[in-house]
Amino acid sequence: MTRYIVLASFTDQGIRTVKETTKRAAAVRELGAQLGVQVKDVFWTLGKYDVVLTLEAQDDTVVTAFGLSVGALGNVHTQTLRAFDATEMQAILGKMR
Repeated sequence: MTRYIVLASFTDQGIRTVKETTKRAAAVRELGAQLGVQVKDVFWTLGKYDVVLTLEAQDDTVVTAFGLSVGALGNVHTQTLRAFDATEMQAILGKMR
């Protein structure tokens, strides 16, 4: 499975209904399961981003469908990052010339 990190910021709509954020997170987990995305962690954070998620999915297309579906709900803007562990990074470095 491929790992991803999602950085999310509340929209105006999302902050107006912030008291629902934990319920929305549960709904996002369900949505992920329906699309084949495992939401591993959800953290509410201080700073530029309001929420950080860690995901696992089969490929980028599944995660893109997930991200578009979450964004269409209107509560957050997201930025998705592909994440590599040390073993994967070592393999990448091994391909360098």
